[in-house]
Amino acid sequence: MKFRISFICSLMLISLAINAAQTQPQIESKIVDTLNQQLPQAQALLIESVNINSGTMNFSGVKKVGMLFKNELEQLGFETQWQDGAEFGRAGHLIARYGTKGPKILMIGHLDTVFAKTDAFQTYQALADNKASGPGVTDMKGGDVIIIEVMRALKHLGLLDDVSIQIVMTGDEERSGKPLSASKAAIINAAKWADIALGFEDGDGNIETAVVARRGSVDWQLDVTGRPAHSSQIFSQKVGFGAIFEGARILDTFRQELANLGDLTFNPGVILGGTEVNFEDETAIGTTFGKNNVVAQHLIVKGGIRALTQDELNTAKTTMHKIVKQNLLHTSATLVIGEGYPPMAPTQQNYQLLQWYSDISESLGYGKVAAVNPRNAGAADISFAAEHVDMALDGLGLMGTGGHTKGEIADMTSFAKNMHKAALLIYRISQQYPTD
Repeated sequence: MKFRISFICSLMLISLAINAAQTQPQIESKIVDTLNQQLPQAQALLIESVNINSGTMNFSGVKKVGMLFKNELEQLGFETQWQDGAEFGRAGHLIARYGTKGPKILMIGHLDTVFAKTDAFQTYQALADNKASGPGVTDMKGGDVIIIEVMRALKHLGLLDDVSIQIVMTGDEERSGKPLSASKAAIINAAKWADIALGFEDGDGNIETAVVARRGSVDWQLDVTGRPAHSSQIFSQKVGFGAIFEGARILDTFRQELANLGDLTFNPGVILGGTEVNFEDETAIGTTFGKNNVVAQHLIVKGGIRALTQDELNTAKTTMHKIVKQNLLHTSATLVIGEGYPPMAPTQQNYQLLQWYSDISESLGYGKVAAVNPRNAGAADISFAAEHVDMALDGLGLMGTGGHTKGEIADMTSFAKNMHKAALLIYRISQQYPTD
């Protein structure tokens, strides 16, 4: 009798496994169908959000977009929170949570754009050939809407309860608040909780790519001082070489020693030299006074470093500080390297997540998805999360061209496709990813 019961139970388990194998494609088909039915609603939400100016320093506009998305997520059963940004000099962040079981997934977006409240580029416009323009349409309100619509579809089909979700949409991605320890705490804390981080930026704008690695980005400032004197005395033992020659030496030695270090790039973006120099960080405007017959007393250079790994960044910092100390006669220099975006290094786990995503894309008939060349995608908030999670992938948002310009144009054919891929990725993670 016990053998018969055991045999029947075994048959039932086999039958359930077969049924489960048969129903997964059906469930995925329902997910795609549901997202397609939601598409008009998704497009309306995109238009509404793009038409709200949310330049980083337009705090009321950033919060208004946050409240728009907050309301959408609350209707889906998310617990939501608006984190005020007064501590770090920005509008704030939207944080939303759902679920207590299954794999833990962090989904990252941002509410702000580079377009100020006074900018002429303010509204969404539908264009020919399934294109659309608008401030932040790809960077990254399209990605924010994809997050919401994926959550809506999975909730509608009863599939959202198989995962735990945290959504963080920051209000300062385009111009980070300071200190970063405060402005990025929401992402870092969520990442420490999560197993997987998914970013919905537009990557390099190509639907055939996604981001497994991003270069970090930090700022630096070089200040050089020389001995002022009549120009006829330059190079003498009494006067030395002046601030501009010393600055030129330092910059060219940077170039010689670091230009071929892995994926590292560094750039002196602003240089001011003369008898008197001033630079306003808030406006990025500088002034200088000097004469061609006076040895320059001061020089300021402001620049940036981008590195793919922490080792690259550490090597660059050490090398630059060493070069700055080897001063020409009667000159001195100081180098300050600020805090910034850490590298999102390429890892085997990130490539595994990309492979899952690519497999889904192929199963939908959209083709393979390859890794973006890190030099083709800038820094993004996921970099603050990547080192704290098992695996991370970015560039899952609405694709397009012309980001950060008045020629920002979305390829709307990627809108539904990337919803489909993201939703199926989360569904498959819910079914396959090991949990404690």
